[in-house]
Amino acid sequence: MCGIVGALDLTGVREFSRDRLLAMTRAIAHRGPDDEHVHLEPGLALGVRRLSIIDLPHGRQPIANEAKDVWVAFNGELFDYPEIRQELLKRGHHMLTRCDTEAWVHLYEDHGEKMFDFARGQFAVALWDRKNHTLLLGRDRVGICPLYYTIAEGWLLWASEVKSLFSSGLVTPKPDTKGIDYLFNFFCAGATRTFFEGITLVPPGQYIRIKDSQLRFCQYWDLDFPNAGDERRLADPTPLIEELDSLLDKAVQKRLRCDVPVASYVSGGVDSSLILGMGSRLNKEPLPAFTISLNKVGHDERSKSEEAAAVCGSHLTTLTLDASQIAAAFPELILAAEGPILDTSCSALMQLAALVNQKGYKVVLTGEGADEAFGGYFCFKAQKMSENVRQWFGPTLSRMTRKLTQYSVHRKPRHGLIDTRDALYGARPAQQFLYETVGLARESVYSESMWESLGHHNPYDDLEIRNPRIKHWHPLNQSLYVGYKVMLPGLLMLSKGDRVAMHSSVETRYPYLDEDVIAFCASIDPKYKLYGLTEKWILRKVAAKFLPKNIANRRKISFSTHLSSIFLDKNRPRWVDQLLSYESIKKAGYFDPNKVARERMLLANYPQIMPRQFVLDAVLTTVVSTQLWHHLFFGGLCDLPVWTPKLRNDEEGFV
Repeated sequence: MCGIVGALDLTGVREFSRDRLLAMTRAIAHRGPDDEHVHLEPGLALGVRRLSIIDLPHGRQPIANEAKDVWVAFNGELFDYPEIRQELLKRGHHMLTRCDTEAWVHLYEDHGEKMFDFARGQFAVALWDRKNHTLLLGRDRVGICPLYYTIAEGWLLWASEVKSLFSSGLVTPKPDTKGIDYLFNFFCAGATRTFFEGITLVPPGQYIRIKDSQLRFCQYWDLDFPNAGDERRLADPTPLIEELDSLLDKAVQKRLRCDVPVASYVSGGVDSSLILGMGSRLNKEPLPAFTISLNKVGHDERSKSEEAAAVCGSHLTTLTLDASQIAAAFPELILAAEGPILDTSCSALMQLAALVNQKGYKVVLTGEGADEAFGGYFCFKAQKMSENVRQWFGPTLSRMTRKLTQYSVHRKPRHGLIDTRDALYGARPAQQFLYETVGLARESVYSESMWESLGHHNPYDDLEIRNPRIKHWHPLNQSLYVGYKVMLPGLLMLSKGDRVAMHSSVETRYPYLDEDVIAFCASIDPKYKLYGLTEKWILRKVAAKFLPKNIANRRKISFSTHLSSIFLDKNRPRWVDQLLSYESIKKAGYFDPNKVARERMLLANYPQIMPRQFVLDAVLTTVVSTQLWHHLFFGGLCDLPVWTPKLRNDEEGFV
């Protein structure tokens, strides 16, 4: 992994200041502490901060072809690089390094924009074709690596993190209320919309072609499922189990490719335990394992992690955290993720990545992505149960659902349910009840000025769901698709993945997000994913070949930490009360201070009642997080320091 930045003149061939470019790279020095290098020419600038993982002495970026007319800056990994390199050498290309960055320029020479079809892995890439005056900005298929862009003073600017754009001195941060509204509807950041006005993410599975000052979006990949009833199924599923075993084996093996030691996260569940087991076997020796123990702040899986590590022969390093430690690290988390976060467990994962770095590791395998592929979340079970009930009590169930949704927000909503039919092509995914419930709860805290700024905006228009074939898929596959488009890039890959790991110069790798594994899981009958009410059925069959039955069949318990109680109990940080004061809430303008005070009072009176308690918990956590984000980037709400870019010094500044 690395951090990349750049600028393209949309008005001509102006020179981009070297100092300005270096300020952009140094704002993301944590992404690449091992090297810094830039390339400048009239009208174009490329910059890279490098985290050395492959070909440590020779992988300096940006890198060019022999003619020096194709340049590339690259963040990520092409896991098929050894095979790609051999194929390129056979076709007569001259390779100066063993680094996968070099593959891009030659893939482009051979295939042009079709190069993305051959790029398999996790990446964000900027490629400049000087002859044709064309820039390509591309991102991997599921959005593992971030790539932000904006236009300012006639320059197209891009970077791995928003802080670099601000550090250019050309971009002034402004809040985007639509980004905040996205969080309140979908529990996470957007796959393309950010929390800053005018700053956007390149969509997963797409690239942008910039030529003659025009931006054109090109989709090179999208997840697809067979029509309902056409999925792969066998009377004896053994061949499918063996096929998945082989695909996962290859996926793990490829992600062990590097010139530095590899570690693994483990929680004790089947997903991470299987990756640790496979990785240790393929590595010829046990991988070091890292886990988190929660001290009265969530379900503690320490004993299960210890059991999994012992089975795999791995040395386990455990980070123990309590509520005060999770809360204390939250300002740093918000700066790392550059946006408010609902899921407080992201703070724990950020601190775990820091421990991995302290122990001398740059690369870690994780089990993220299995729930999206194999139907691991409880909402998928609930959807299946409701579908069975709906066959008998359809109209009654619909009325009950509406009543339950309104009960969850404790009042009849003024703005009503959002019309999602067009955005989701008529599908109703398993996540929809939660989306609607928390979406309605905005009524409980939003200010009038917030509603006015949103106007008639529909947050579902930001979901980037553009595949009309979703209408023909099995309901479980419809829900999995929405998970890949929403929660995976917006939470698991951003706030729990890239941003919290790379904040400590750690690259996370995801075998379950291997292209072939994803394609296989999409192709098979839904019953192999959710068999009755047993989630991840086929994955458990593979795991049973390597792990004890009690681990292979262990029920899923999501890694999570308490929400609002972390911020609202008697030991809360001083800045929480400052952020939630009448004056601070009024000053930021997103929320109504009287409404927020009422919700805090209600939470104290609904300590055990679900789902109302969950809604209050989630909404108040998001309010605190949003207020904290606003202060850290815009100031004026509490005593914490405010982040500010420094245009010439080595590191970002605080005032």
